[in-house]
Amino acid sequence: MESQDLKKAGLKATLPRIKILNILESSPARHMSAEDVYKALLEGGEEVGLATVYRVLTQFEAAGLVERHHFEGGHSIFELNDGDHHDHILCVKCGRVDEFMDDVIEQRQHQIAEEKGYNITSHSLYIFGICRKCQK
Repeated sequence: MESQDLKKAGLKATLPRIKILNILESSPARHMSAEDVYKALLEGGEEVGLATVYRVLTQFEAAGLVERHHFEGGHSIFELNDGDHHDHILCVKCGRVDEFMDDVIEQRQHQIAEEKGYNITSHSLYIFGICRKCQK
């Protein structure tokens, strides 16, 4: 994504927005909290306040550039919206988040919606557990 993508989404390409977008794009972690983005900005010597990070991420979400996922305990993470659907499995001990896609699960969800008379507009699946590392 570039500043052109911000403009297409109806957002001005301001310096804080560009810096936050760059952090989201360049981070090895696909899922980041607002605090993670803020820390990355500080480590890069950028002077962007935490309130600005929250505001920009909310604007990105409203514009469809990022997706916000709400996890247990009020924990939210953000990821760039690349248009591909996937689900998440989370470790309740360390907070690790992994993505997965399963055609059988997707088909079953559509069957259930059809049986109940629903047209799916969106959906998300979160599985909570303890990762291998934390089981040791």
